[in-house]
Amino acid sequence: MRPKERRDSGQNDLFRARLDQIVDLKHPLAKLGRAIDWGFLEKSLGAVYSDGPGQPPLATRLMAGLAILKHMHDLSDEILCARWIENPYYQLFCGEEFFQHELVLDRSSLTRWRQRMGEEKLVALLQESLAAATRAGAAKPSDFAKVIVDTTVQEKAIAFPTDAKLMHRARERLVRLAKKHGVTLRQSYERIGKYALIAYQRYKHAKQFTRANKALRKIRTFLGRIERDIARKIKGSDGLRDVFRRPLYLAERVRAQRQNVSVIGRPPTALHMELVRCPPDDEVDTRWRRRRTVLARGGRGALMNASGLSMKLWRPTRLLRRLRAGTV
Repeated sequence: MRPKERRDSGQNDLFRARLDQIVDLKHPLAKLGRAIDWGFLEKSLGAVYSDGPGQPPLATRLMAGLAILKHMHDLSDEILCARWIENPYYQLFCGEEFFQHELVLDRSSLTRWRQRMGEEKLVALLQESLAAATRAGAAKPSDFAKVIVDTTVQEKAIAFPTDAKLMHRARERLVRLAKKHGVTLRQSYERIGKYALIAYQRYKHAKQFTRANKALRKIRTFLGRIERDIARKIKGSDGLRDVFRRPLYLAERVRAQRQNVSVIGRPPTALHMELVRCPPDDEVDTRWRRRRTVLARGGRGALMNASGLSMKLWRPTRLLRRLRAGTV
């Protein structure tokens, strides 16, 4: 179903006062709420919904307003929800007519809404912020003729990429996926695979590298057996081949990499975050921080676009695509 959008009814309540009668309408959030074209956001972001049956989604103004407030004040989802309950300006900005004493949504709805919208749809928030600045006279179209490109890096919450951990995790993911889709494996290596990983870590810590390499070969062998077993079981099913194609490819890439041996392409640093890079750092204690490069564009102080890109930011074609994507 499509969301039921909020409209200002203008009605009063006998026992409650309207928010616009309590707060200062000259407050920046009150002015910003009136300057934003919420109809444009409802049309742009509401296109992902269908007219079929189901639970009605939350209002677009509520979710888009919370997303704007989150990034405006650099808040986490938990703190944002806590402040929304106690801040009448937040509620007025999100389209509430009367003060709400309880949260009108679950905190996890914010994450699901962002995932459903995706990067392409959320660009509409940046476009409308620039349009609102132009309508309010805070910026002119000529101010965006010159673009300043700034790059930075963002740390990612992943473990240090070691061969043993990656192969062990790849085997676990394949076994879990096989159980989910009803593929019966000859052996899952759940217990002995875990014991082999523990043995490898202990031998490595004790500098017993010959024994550690023997345990590492066991882990690699277990992963190879799982790959071949799954490949045999899904040979006659096109649907299962589509499900296992990417996990098997990543597992093969992890299993094929060796120390001081180049592999075609870049081995994955994390199986659930394939785009993460590990650039060297000048700091000694954090030499291999897990990071992903982020591109931020600004024109005369106004943020025009922010995108996550790979390490090769100097490619003009990629920059031009991002510039055109954020054009208002």
